[in-house]
Amino acid sequence: MKFVDEAQIEVKAGDGGRGCVAFLRERFKPRGGPAGGDGGDGGDIILRADKERTTLLDFKFKPRIVGNPGEHGRGKCQTGRCGAPVVVSVPAGTVVRDARTGEIVADLASHGAEVVVARGGRGGRGNARFATPTNQAPRRAEEGRPGEERTLLLELRLLADVGVIGLPNVGKSTFLAAVSAARPRIADYPFTTIVPTLGVARVGERDLVFADIPGLIEGAHRGAGLGTRFLRHISRTALLVHLLDLSRPNSDPLRDYAIVNDELGAFDATLLGRPQLLVVNKLDLPSTAERLAKTREEFAALGVRVMAMSALTRQGVPEVLASVLEMVETARSDQTEKEVQVPR
Repeated sequence: MKFVDEAQIEVKAGDGGRGCVAFLRERFKPRGGPAGGDGGDGGDIILRADKERTTLLDFKFKPRIVGNPGEHGRGKCQTGRCGAPVVVSVPAGTVVRDARTGEIVADLASHGAEVVVARGGRGGRGNARFATPTNQAPRRAEEGRPGEERTLLLELRLLADVGVIGLPNVGKSTFLAAVSAARPRIADYPFTTIVPTLGVARVGERDLVFADIPGLIEGAHRGAGLGTRFLRHISRTALLVHLLDLSRPNSDPLRDYAIVNDELGAFDATLLGRPQLLVVNKLDLPSTAERLAKTREEFAALGVRVMAMSALTRQGVPEVLASVLEMVETARSDQTEKEVQVPR
């Protein structure tokens, strides 16, 4: 299935039913009076998060969603039936924005979360509602009100514990394949990964979800390379595993590290506060092993710890995963403590 993480949709809630003009005509009741019922309310449009859905592809083929109208009122003061709400499933992690204002309507981050994005129109009143002592036979009824209509932007943000980041071709896909059952495309050229890939790794008694984020380059926050399209997918992660490649002769690890972090901060400053685990990859290559000690010294001066591994041979991978698990659990615990409100 094609991965689609952006979509624009139009939603139109159901119109309210029309009120009825009717008079009671029964035997022995020659002046039964007005008996027109009210119209039913139109149905709402509801978006509901579903963990089984992984893409917004369906909305590329069906970008307009129309609600169910309310039934018209009937005689004998019978109210029309309300239109049933239309519930539309979206992937868990979908952010809903108003296309006109850019305002966030809802963040459907968890399975089952839902939001009413368009309210159904109210049903019109029948003529029985307009009877007064001076007008006992009104011939007036209301039309139902139209349902709310709006254009929405849907943005999918992947739900993962760990985001794997770094410049293109540092071995993120190989790392993901080494620690999980995921099978991303792997090749020795930039931008092999053109969509985020999820993989689940079993670490001890815990399953961790990793997201391989396509490589970042300078200007990514402005859309360069694969740009902002994928930066948002790391917004929900508890930890960032930042991979470095020392195998290239002219590479500057400090500069590479700064480029990626500058792009994170330019896109969303809060991402700079996200815990990071810096890992040198491709330890199986002689050029990497030769430069590792110096690189560790350079980052130690910045107060940054550097781990090393080879995603290809799995050397050092268990140690990296153990650190990942510890840091994810600490980050999730800190997040929970911040969310808990202590009563005064």
